[in-house]
This record gives sequence, C-alpha cells and structure tokens, in this order.
Amino acid sequence: MFVIIGLVVVLSMVFGGFILAGGKMEIIIHALPHELMTIFGGAIGAFIIANSGGVIKKALGGIMSAFKGAKWKREDYRDLLSLLYLLIKTMRSKGVVAIEQHIEHPEESTIFNHFPKIAADHHVVEFIADYLRMMTMNFEDPHQMEDAMEKDLERHHAEEHEPQHALQTMADGLPAIGIVAAVLGIIKTMASINEPVEVLGRLVGGALVGTFLGIFLSYLLVAPLAGRFGQVLQEESQFFKIIKTVLVSHLHGNAPQISIEIGRRNIPAHLQPSFAEVEEALGDLPPDL
Repeated sequence: MFVIIGLVVVLSMVFGGFILAGGKMEIIIHALPHELMTIFGGAIGAFIIANSGGVIKKALGGIMSAFKGAKWKREDYRDLLSLLYLLIKTMRSKGVVAIEQHIEHPEESTIFNHFPKIAADHHVVEFIADYLRMMTMNFEDPHQMEDAMEKDLERHHAEEHEPQHALQTMADGLPAIGIVAAVLGIIKTMASINEPVEVLGRLVGGALVGTFLGIFLSYLLVAPLAGRFGQVLQEESQFFKIIKTVLVSHLHGNAPQISIEIGRRNIPAHLQPSFAEVEEALGDLPPDL
C-alpha cells in the first residue's frame, strides 16, 4: 500500500511541478515510447545478461514482495513460538524417539501441520527439522550449534539478497543508459540541422527526455523498489533468527517456557507478541499434540 502511495506522490509531484512551471507534456509524451524502449529495454537486456535464470525469477518475485511486504506477521511469530515450544517440550519429556517422527517426515507431523502457514514454508520446516535432527545425534554443545546455525543463516542471507543486489545494480546503471538514449537523440537532431529552430528545439527536448527517464527510473522507481525489497528480506530473516535463539537456549538447559520467552524478547518490537498472548496461545494448544 505504501509503495503505491509513494509512486502516486512521485508521479504527481514530478510531473505536476513540471506542468505548473509551464512545461509542455506533449514533448515528453511524444518522445516517451521510443526513449522508454531504448532505456528500459536496454536495462532489461543487460539485467538478463548479468544474471542467472534463478536470480531473475527471484528478482521478479522480489518486486512483488516490495508491494506486499514481509511474509511473516505478528500472529506468525506467535505460532512459531508455539511450534517450537511443542517440539522442545516433546524432546525433553518424551525423548529422542518421540521427536524423530516429526522431524523425519514433517509433512505428516501433527505438530507442524497444526500451524499450516509455517508448515507450507519448506525452508523454515527444513531449518527446524535439520537442527533438531542434529540434536538427536548428540550434537548438543550450544556454542557449536550456535556457530553452525549462524553460518547457515549467513549463507541463506547471501543467497536471498542476490536478486536484491541485481536490482540495485540495474538501478545504478539506468542513468548511464539514459545518457546513451540522449546521445542517440542528439545524433538524430544533428541529421536535421537545417530544420527551423522550433523543430530543432523539439528534437533536442526529445533527446533530453532520455536523460530524464534514466535518472527518473533509477532514483525514483527501481532503486526504491530494490531498497524496499531489501527491507522485506531483512525482516523475513528474523524468523530464522528466532528459531536459532530458541533452540540454542534449549541446549543451554533452559526450561521450554524460558527458551520461548528468550525467543519472544528477540522478536522485532513491531512484530513481537506480548507475554500474555504467547501464554494464551500455549494454553490453547491441544493436549494430544
């Protein structure tokens, strides 16, 4: 919603100011299709050359994420804490054998499937299941576990930010491509050097639209979308960090309730459920899970 509002403000202020200053939109409108084809088409072509198919696909998804916002909401963090509580409580009270059925086949697990949104994200499910499995194999040193999880998160962070960096690189190159379009426009103008001044003025104005579009698309569209995409990725990465915090706390020997509270305190403030909300959620869990 805020992205759309921002785009409306950008368009209305930039072009509204131009019109109020006495500018004539007809010159921009006349040159727009050809200049846009040169600049945006060239930028997209360069983007395809520079990136793999996977990065391109994720970048397109990232643009949609910039509009929709982060996937995980306040209630999802509450559900995550409830899920982790059930898993570590089961491991502590019923032993390794009881937890194996949930981590070996999480798609069939009654615990995971009680939280459908989390269960549908295979990255989150695999992250939880893999480290619980390591704990069942006596990898229980909290410091070693924390180090292993941190390196895993760093790798995941680098992979997830690759398409965001690709979009930012595209934004950085757009002003230069705008200059290319402007130079082509000047070359076209020079071929009409014998035309009247008013004709030359329109041709030069059309050429300058290329420079304008390159800067406009870079700093007022693609770069802000890339920046917002980066914020979304950063916010979504907190979900994995909470998993790490809770599991490491459990390995330090803390009770399940304490580990969950430590995890809750590390959730970003605007997404953090209250202590009472978490207590209520844990109290409402079915006893047969």
